[in-house]
Amino acid sequence: MFVLAAEAPTVPPPLTVTRGFTAWEFDPYLAAVVLVAAGLYLYGVWRLRGRGDRWSGWRTFSFVVLGLGSIVVATQSFLATYDTTLFSVHMVQHMVLSMVSPIFLALGAPVTLALRTLARRPRRWLLVLLHSRVSKVLTFPLLTWSVFVGTPFALYFTSWYGLTLRNTYFHEALHLHFLLVGCLFFWPLLGLDPVPGRIPYPFRMLVVFLALPVHAWLGIAIMSSTEVLGGDWYANLGREWGASSLSDQRTGGGILWASGDLVGLIILGSLFVQWLHASEREAERVDRRLDRQERRAAGEPGEESELAAYNAMLARLHARSRR
Repeated sequence: MFVLAAEAPTVPPPLTVTRGFTAWEFDPYLAAVVLVAAGLYLYGVWRLRGRGDRWSGWRTFSFVVLGLGSIVVATQSFLATYDTTLFSVHMVQHMVLSMVSPIFLALGAPVTLALRTLARRPRRWLLVLLHSRVSKVLTFPLLTWSVFVGTPFALYFTSWYGLTLRNTYFHEALHLHFLLVGCLFFWPLLGLDPVPGRIPYPFRMLVVFLALPVHAWLGIAIMSSTEVLGGDWYANLGREWGASSLSDQRTGGGILWASGDLVGLIILGSLFVQWLHASEREAERVDRRLDRQERRAAGEPGEESELAAYNAMLARLHARSRR
């Protein structure tokens, strides 16, 4: 919601179901960015299919509709209209931009699509960027985890949050911060795109698991606070409808706790399923390699052939015992 810092804050009408569908604010700059991103993605899909290659419809739906669409909802719907009026609405917006949108953008595998459709030189530039030291640092799990779980504490329990309420540019920068940090956190964990260094599945699950209690602590801290966050911003609004500012803040803390843990548990489950599928694919690859060894051994003469076949059989049994 673009409100110049010099202007006095205004209170929108009470939030109702009807207002939820009608209180939209069009931002031409953001709309242009979203349309360009969607257009580039769809153009890549069109190029792939034009040459006979397949691309998952679910990936396209995830990126364009759920990923970019959730960004539009978070920044142009009633969430943007009421995000400086109700803390609970701000928290819904926070969770969408930091968790929902990044997850679905990552599920769209945009980097993989770009690598499959770009010309040779741009593709080489993208690969250089992916394997650069900067990319390795920005996607290092311990760093992204620290920023992802740490900055909300700094936001809500310092003067930073009040500044984002009073200043348009800091307010919009906060939205961008939520989105970028969420993307850097979830992109390497989901692992659908090539990343600078593959992260083992157990470590991915550990990183997500460790974020769950931190979300809970932050939510409980906000719910337990006896002071309204944001300084005197909400008191000066003069809002005469709805719950009190402190009660609404407690609702926001509950939203953070519940939604953060729910999304985290869903990601944990999906990573576990991916791990199982990856293990099955690796076992099949080992079986194929051992089959080739047996076929080569069958063509060798005398005792060497029998010994090679015996060794291949032992290797197969050992591989299966480890599944």
